[in-house]
Amino acid sequence: MPLIAPSSYKPPTRLWNGHLQTIIPSLFRKVAVSYVRERIKTPDDDFLDLDWANSINSKQWIMNNAEIPSQHYPLSITHYPLVILTHGLEGSSTSPYLAGMVRHLTQNGFDCLAWHYRSCSGEMNRQQRFYHVGETGDLQLVIQHALSKGYQTIYLMGFSAGGNVTLKYLGEHGTAAHPAIKKAVVFSVPMYLMGSARRLEQWDSLVYNYRFNRTLKRKVLEKAAVMPGIFPTEAVRKVRSVREFDNTFTAPMNGFLDVEDYYTRSSSLQFIPAITIPTLIVNAKNDPFLSPECFPSELARELPNVWMEFPEQGGHCGFPAKDEGIQGTYWSEKRAVAFLTAPNLIYQ
Repeated sequence: MPLIAPSSYKPPTRLWNGHLQTIIPSLFRKVAVSYVRERIKTPDDDFLDLDWANSINSKQWIMNNAEIPSQHYPLSITHYPLVILTHGLEGSSTSPYLAGMVRHLTQNGFDCLAWHYRSCSGEMNRQQRFYHVGETGDLQLVIQHALSKGYQTIYLMGFSAGGNVTLKYLGEHGTAAHPAIKKAVVFSVPMYLMGSARRLEQWDSLVYNYRFNRTLKRKVLEKAAVMPGIFPTEAVRKVRSVREFDNTFTAPMNGFLDVEDYYTRSSSLQFIPAITIPTLIVNAKNDPFLSPECFPSELARELPNVWMEFPEQGGHCGFPAKDEGIQGTYWSEKRAVAFLTAPNLIYQ
């Protein structure tokens, strides 16, 4: 305890393995969410793009108070809880797994703030640095911005790399985390980064490795065109995996010795024991991104504040519901709301 077993997740019959449960929702699920974008400045003269989606209830409140100018939206409706969502590697607020979660949360009384890593909002960031999966300073800035709007109840949620960032942030802050942050939920988290990077290099996961490697390299070359002579463009062109990219670019650009140093210092697994708020980690055992270290069952039994749930099925950021169809509400979305709304100390 608190290891949750067995999990209640059951996949659709026609999606019988982790690759189908990963790829089909990513390619074919269409989720329409109405966001309002806000741009905030960072201390190093860069920017972060934040996408807001207010709950249906707060939208009704706005309609009933029509004298409030629309340019003041999103409002500080402090009696509604806010969920701050952090997307995965090369994702965004429109990624189906995140947009689907936002849709379900806003239908159930939550305001949502989906923020973007630098270079992931559709516009290249200004500074030389991009983002990396151990960087928590930007998440702290987003939380402080949300607090400035008057929110008194905040939940954190992360997907894949965003789950790693979320867990690392909570562990780094421990008892010093702001009291408004009440709970957290993360899905498909590569808690041990080196193991996950190696898992992506196995033959059955090379398609994911290729996709990430292609988009990451493209961003470096795009920025190199406007910042010539700064980036190792020739070396970047030659990399063939995410791990090679991180060793060639991410690690040295962010002050790490090499990829091993980067992954070691950035993996959230070592920070989890210091988490002090109720947190749910959901990793599917057939996730094609995750290594065995991402299922620390023995650690889960030792922790008082962190619940871990390891369904046999689900894929990576998948979890389509058995009876809802690809376009419907996913099991992960219902699971998140159930955890966030559960009474104290009763989370299963």
